[in-house]
Amino acid sequence: MSFEERLKSVIPGGAHTYSRGSDQFPSNAPQILARGRGAYVFEPGGRKWLDYGMGLRSIILGYANAPVIRSARREMLKGMNLTRPSIAELAAAELIVDTIPSVDMVKFTKTGSTAVTAAVKLARGFTGRHKILVCRQHPFFSFDDWFIGSTAVSKGIPENYREDVVNFDYGDIEGLRRLLAENSGGIAAVLMEPSTDVGPNEGEDSFRPSSENFLTAVQAECSARGALLILDEMITGFRLGFPGAQARFGVTPDLTTFGKAIANGFPLAFVGGRREIMEQGGIDTPGQERLFLLSTTHGAETASLGAMSSTLRQIREKKVTEYLEDYGTRLIEQSNSMASAHELESNIRFFGSGASPYFSVKGEDGENNLPLRTLFAQEMAANGVLMPWVALSRSHGPREMKKTLEAMDKSMAVVRRAISHGVENFLNGPAIKPVFRKYN
Repeated sequence: MSFEERLKSVIPGGAHTYSRGSDQFPSNAPQILARGRGAYVFEPGGRKWLDYGMGLRSIILGYANAPVIRSARREMLKGMNLTRPSIAELAAAELIVDTIPSVDMVKFTKTGSTAVTAAVKLARGFTGRHKILVCRQHPFFSFDDWFIGSTAVSKGIPENYREDVVNFDYGDIEGLRRLLAENSGGIAAVLMEPSTDVGPNEGEDSFRPSSENFLTAVQAECSARGALLILDEMITGFRLGFPGAQARFGVTPDLTTFGKAIANGFPLAFVGGRREIMEQGGIDTPGQERLFLLSTTHGAETASLGAMSSTLRQIREKKVTEYLEDYGTRLIEQSNSMASAHELESNIRFFGSGASPYFSVKGEDGENNLPLRTLFAQEMAANGVLMPWVALSRSHGPREMKKTLEAMDKSMAVVRRAISHGVENFLNGPAIKPVFRKYN
């Protein structure tokens, strides 16, 4: 049996995150990985790949970062999961409160899904309302029923879950105002990422630092209507500004969630926010009705908290956020220049912020084309580069940039020929598929 067959025989979908599934990669991508080091991952046989997946954007310093590992090991040697709160737990909570201005109190957990669901529960408890306005362009917030029930993958979830999630469009403040008015008194929170491939400012430079933009307008509308603003910084946190996009764009959410990069791959996320909202999960106010916030055995597991402390210290000292912005800006510019050289400027385009680039692959009709995107990823993999998306780390340097552009040059040449002679004649396997689809 192949590794893929063995994985699928014991794990539904063959992986513990759908984004790692075989339907998200070209057929020549590695089926399984043995280890990672810096900006590279390795197959069991030793083959090395330059990686732009970077642990689904959780690796911001590089795989196997020595100071992070040492910090985690120090905590492990003290004993894991102590019977009462640990010194590491207190220090980590104080670090987050001191680092992120919008956070007065924090609750740690292991996944972004549980952090966002906790934020939704807090908002509903605080406002006494149930509906959540969710940004349509931001594809994933939680695997829990309240969110997944509103997507195409709703099997196994009661229909009534759909009723409490209402979608709005990023950048459309008038549309948001209309939804808030139509659901007067019913919206508990507006939930969104600060940005994805488009920033909150109008115009070509939508990611420029600013104090008046779509996010600040949303915050004002929430305040006027008695709804809370939940800003999900799982991806943007410590990448699109320090400590996150909320600082870059001058917005102060009522609740915020972070994860991924905060511990350089160690499992950690948190929900934090205004004291009076977070204190609903407390136990000390006599007569207060209790809100069962988060209660997880491993939420404040000390190895990951130690990893977080080292990660955040290195991000600050090494100016990692600024480094990623510079590397990504150069990657976007040089990739687009190369696409133009191959007469692919209308087909392959890199865009977004330098700290978190995106790329699109479109057919001759101007629409996103999954077979063509698969071919581009297939050819990049054939040249030793895994690029399912673009996640950057401090370990991506000049050598990695050179390798990336060399692989891109060869890959774009194949894409150019495929457009003329039929992409099906160049693909070695099936095209990748959307994660959120009704049927396999």
